[in-house]
Amino acid sequence: MDTIHACFKEKIGEVLLPGDVFSVRLPESGDESIKTEKIICGPGLRRNGEEVQVCKSGILRHKQPNLYWIDSQQRRYVPAKGESVIGIVTAKSGDIFKVDVGGSEQASLSYLAFEGATKRNRPNVQVGDLVYGQFTIANKDMEPELVCIDSCGRANGMGVFGADGLLFKVSLGLVRRLLAPQSEIIKDLERIFPFELVVGMNGRVWVKAKTVQQTLIVTNLLETCENMTSQQRQTLFKRVAGGFL
Repeated sequence: MDTIHACFKEKIGEVLLPGDVFSVRLPESGDESIKTEKIICGPGLRRNGEEVQVCKSGILRHKQPNLYWIDSQQRRYVPAKGESVIGIVTAKSGDIFKVDVGGSEQASLSYLAFEGATKRNRPNVQVGDLVYGQFTIANKDMEPELVCIDSCGRANGMGVFGADGLLFKVSLGLVRRLLAPQSEIIKDLERIFPFELVVGMNGRVWVKAKTVQQTLIVTNLLETCENMTSQQRQTLFKRVAGGFL
């Protein structure tokens, strides 16, 4: 019997509120297989001893085999280690750039955290530039720290970008849908006309299409997708595509 998972599974798809509690206390049993069960708590859930507490309002989601999280429509971003985000350079302070990532405080970015950067060969980064980077440090007790290189020292798509495009903000729930493998929203948009797209886990999205008009259309369609069903979205996209064929 999947005892620990049972209390979670009956709530999948339901709206939960901060303060709701799941008990993960093991029953008194000699069955060793039950004791090896584990629950992985994703965003919105926090383990506290023999309880799992809900700390965000939203819908409980599940991914096989044992990952659970709260799917919320929050807009306030909380930095997390390893997540890739779009930041705006706000200041230069010695060898450090200060970057607005949409959290409660700004992140720091070293001038050496770019591909090929050395003390003599500094990257060309100006205040107001957009950067796509990844958190190496992100916790409540320290200032967040960004880098624009991977573990091999390569840019791998990160760094300064954003010439002539449009930056806007969406909910974190929509970001997860856009970043999902084989995202249906992206596939439907690509059928209308080509465009470039950069999505940050902090809710920022950058778009650039062939013309300013097309860029604005893609932006409006993405913002409209927020509260649409799949069928409503496809109907709208077909109407827009019909105007360009």
